Amino acid sequence: MAPVTSLASTVDQRIADALSAALPEAGPADPLLRRSDRADFQANGMLALAKKLKGNPRELATKVVAALADGGLFKEVEVSGPGFLNITVTDRAIVETLAARVTDDRLGVPFATEPGTTVIDYAQPNVAKEMHVGHLRSAVIGAAMVEILEFTGENVIRRHHIGDWGTQFGMLIQYLTEHPHELDHTRAGEVSGEEAMSNLNRLYKAARTVFDSDEEFKTRARDRVVALQAGDADTLAQWQRFVDESKIYFHSVFDKLDMEIRDEDVVGESGYNDMLEETCRILEETGVAVRSDGALCVFFDDVKGPDGNPTPLIVKKTNGGYGYAATDLSAIRDRVGNLKANTLLYVVDARQSLHFRMVFETARRAGWLNDQVHAVQLAFGTVLGKDGKPFKTREGETVRLVDLLDEAVERASVVVRDKSEGLGLTEDEIVERATEVGIGAVKYADLSTSAARDYKFDLDQMVSLQGDTSVYIQYAYARTRSIFGKAGDRTPVAHPELELAPAERALGLHLDQFGEVLAEAASGYEPHKLTAYLYQLSSLFSTFYTECPVVKPAPAREVAENRLFLCDLTGRTLRLGMTLLGIRTPERL
Repeated sequence: MAPVTSLASTVDQRIADALSAALPEAGPADPLLRRSDRADFQANGMLALAKKLKGNPRELATKVVAALADGGLFKEVEVSGPGFLNITVTDRAIVETLAARVTDDRLGVPFATEPGTTVIDYAQPNVAKEMHVGHLRSAVIGAAMVEILEFTGENVIRRHHIGDWGTQFGMLIQYLTEHPHELDHTRAGEVSGEEAMSNLNRLYKAARTVFDSDEEFKTRARDRVVALQAGDADTLAQWQRFVDESKIYFHSVFDKLDMEIRDEDVVGESGYNDMLEETCRILEETGVAVRSDGALCVFFDDVKGPDGNPTPLIVKKTNGGYGYAATDLSAIRDRVGNLKANTLLYVVDARQSLHFRMVFETARRAGWLNDQVHAVQLAFGTVLGKDGKPFKTREGETVRLVDLLDEAVERASVVVRDKSEGLGLTEDEIVERATEVGIGAVKYADLSTSAARDYKFDLDQMVSLQGDTSVYIQYAYARTRSIFGKAGDRTPVAHPELELAPAERALGLHLDQFGEVLAEAASGYEPHKLTAYLYQLSSLFSTFYTECPVVKPAPAREVAENRLFLCDLTGRTLRLGMTLLGIRTPERL
């Protein structure tokens, strides 16, 4: 089905055409249209145009109104103040536009006009290390951006740049070599993520104890690093055991988050090993990187340390080892050269912003990034506790991600049990709903804050039915579904001939904005704009539900059908929007 032009776009085009007709000498002009609390829309473009032409803005606005082509779109166009246009569209225009949306699986949302290929780097845990609250935001924000961009038609390639390489593996591999059964499983069959992480934690602590107390073991561990980097087969086989055990754990955590992480998308630091030397050679030969005290470095005029001296990006260390920059630059080469990406999107902690700014600038100097291929860091802030400080346990330790998710589900189960009385839900259904509500609450709290900002992790607020929460939206969706169970033989049918109540108009106009909000969220990498839209939609639906009876007291059949039509489109919009955020919408709640 063809995409549906929103009312805002149609009004904008009509005003632009009228501007051209009234003042052809002015050339194309932007009406500067926006939503308004005085009318449906307000156009402010006449003020700037009048200033440019040294004319009277009210007179110009009056000419524009006279030149407007109506076609059943406008109910009223009023010249206001110094030359604003206050525009009210007809009820028929609202209903007909929404009726065109409701027949389409995409709700009339158009695809992007020029889609490209975006590689999204997100959800980057470390091998042999437990995931903590700090891993939450990259995973949740990245997964939402994958869904939103794919919905617009972008070709999205996922990449999980896991920490699976480095000197710490020498210690671990050497210990496993000397204690070969430390990662064995206690029973045959499927292994839980908890058991896998328990194995890894136990081995890590034991290896660290020996490493710190036994100089001979420390020497053997350092030799093992050399063997690993040289590609020794036995050493790589032991390393692979750590990776495989860690993946069991990773997948268990991502399953809790209701998030799919595919093995083929996991390309960690080790995946770029074979490129590191060539990357360094290219940078040195082209003069992008230079030798400084034996290290291969890239310098920047605007990056200096506290002493005022330049702080370089170290690509290769004095001892011949490679820095993170070498891996990141090799990844850029791979993603641009082999994956043919137009955009590289990194969902990474804001505290790494300087590193990525230097890496991106180095890649630009090398020619790997340019006007056609660009890299963006979607930098995110820190998760804070209720006290406004970085989120820690009472003992001052970093919060384990699995503990946080389990607690969210536990809190949600209290809310679900309370609200589900009378619905006849089974115990299994209550458990399922609690998981959907609890995990949804965690994701929504993360996504509803602008990514760059820190946010407070408050589970009591997150699972509340009041305020800007996912539960409020999930409940609104469930309410749209419950109405149909009470509607009898009445079905959703659009009736453009009917006059709309104020709550119906407000709901309809907001529904029509869905595609434009998605386009903004995609182009600016701002999922919080979608959450804000869905929360407002739920709020407008609540007002509609209160003021516009659908079933009882029973309105006239045509009115009931039109209201059921609005309920149907609201429910489908909420469901689609929440799906793009990675949040489930239970049918009954």
